[in-house]
Amino acid sequence: MPTKDWEEIKAKAAPETIERAARKTEAMLAAMELNDLRRARKITQEELAERLGTRQSNVSRLERRTDVRVSTLRDVIEAMGGELQIIAHFPDAEYRIDQFERAAEAAD
Repeated sequence: MPTKDWEEIKAKAAPETIERAARKTEAMLAAMELNDLRRARKITQEELAERLGTRQSNVSRLERRTDVRVSTLRDVIEAMGGELQIIAHFPDAEYRIDQFERAAEAAD
């Protein structure tokens, strides 16, 4: 099967298609586990624990979990200086789920 040059594909594609492909590529490149994210941000478990008001052993335990509450994940991401956004991907569209943001604002 012959291959096509990216510039040739891009020239024929709709702008929305190119933007969606760029977002998906970016998301795939940035995919990582929580402990890798912490390391990439150059934050130690001890520093993160201090920011969260907990012990280093709790951060270690959290990083090994495969099931974490959204509120806990949001707290960890914010302690690292980020913002948690949850995106639902479908073949024809993407939706940002914001009910968790509203719940956090109501709690503050």
